[in-house]
Amino acid sequence: MFHTFARSADLRVCRIVAACLLAAATSLSAPPPKTLASDPDILPGPGVTAIRKLSSYLPSLSNTPGDTFVYFLEGKQPGGTVFVAGGTHANEIAGVMAATVLIEHAKVEKGRLIVVAHANNSAATYPDPTREVSSSYTIQTASGERHFRYGARLTKPEDQGAKDPARFRNPKSTESLAGFEARNLDRAYPGRSKGNLTERIAWAILQVLKKESVNVAFDFHESPPDSRLANMIVAHPRSIDIAALAILDLDAAGVGMRLERSSETFRGLSHREWGDATKAHAFLFETPHPGMVKKTAGVDMVSDPKLPLSRRVGLQLSSFLAVLETYDGVAAPGLSVKVQDVPGLPQLVESGLGSFLK
Repeated sequence: MFHTFARSADLRVCRIVAACLLAAATSLSAPPPKTLASDPDILPGPGVTAIRKLSSYLPSLSNTPGDTFVYFLEGKQPGGTVFVAGGTHANEIAGVMAATVLIEHAKVEKGRLIVVAHANNSAATYPDPTREVSSSYTIQTASGERHFRYGARLTKPEDQGAKDPARFRNPKSTESLAGFEARNLDRAYPGRSKGNLTERIAWAILQVLKKESVNVAFDFHESPPDSRLANMIVAHPRSIDIAALAILDLDAAGVGMRLERSSETFRGLSHREWGDATKAHAFLFETPHPGMVKKTAGVDMVSDPKLPLSRRVGLQLSSFLAVLETYDGVAAPGLSVKVQDVPGLPQLVESGLGSFLK
């Protein structure tokens, strides 16, 4: 079940009104994906044209902690399709919030944008057992305080449907990992339709990419500040040129990101398996999370003086915009995508994250 945090009466009314308006709007156009109530953490913006559940791509996820919401933002002009996943690791909150900003603030002029903010919803309901952190964090917005879940890196053990093995190895990988990595969504691709919960989530997300003919796919992550992965774009080999050009554009704008190619031997990760199993150009972003350290006492995940959440979300979204612009420059006719009202790093640093949430 989704964990619901206390909200003001005004926010609850806004959510109900937004859902009603969304249902009314979608009923006047060509038949869209099925429209449902939204995630309690999220207030869909005017760009959202329909909402599905992940279980519509794998019915066995229905009524499980692995089911989650899939948001569609469709432009008036036909074009390509972009997919964004946040919350693969539910403690990597810049990815969750960057996806949430897209759902609440972005509009699509051409093509489609599909966003999942809580890719591993089980992990989002499971407070991180490895660190001394709160199970929620607060963002001040124009409508007041909003509270968001701070979860764990892994699927909740009770939800998995199987005990952790002594060791875990993705069938495609040469790497042998600790057994708990069986609950790591970013080690589980391409997944299995009849596997444990983590494998079924992975399999269903891959079906989204296949059935919706996704052209560009992003997985938003965070890493420890001292990790080699911090400020990194990881790209599938087929997409490395797009990422390299995007990084040059980011560097010219004063945004420092580095590039890594998907491993040939370390498998099960989104950028590798999405790119191998589909026609999508696949990318993963890593930004430095100040709370991903051994001693978290006193760390402010939202307002850290060096790595505030607004800056990390800005890095995610600036990288998203740069890669998408580069993709548009090489896209086949009719497969470009135009997304509007997405703030980048300068806007988020200047105005704060709450300015781009409802």
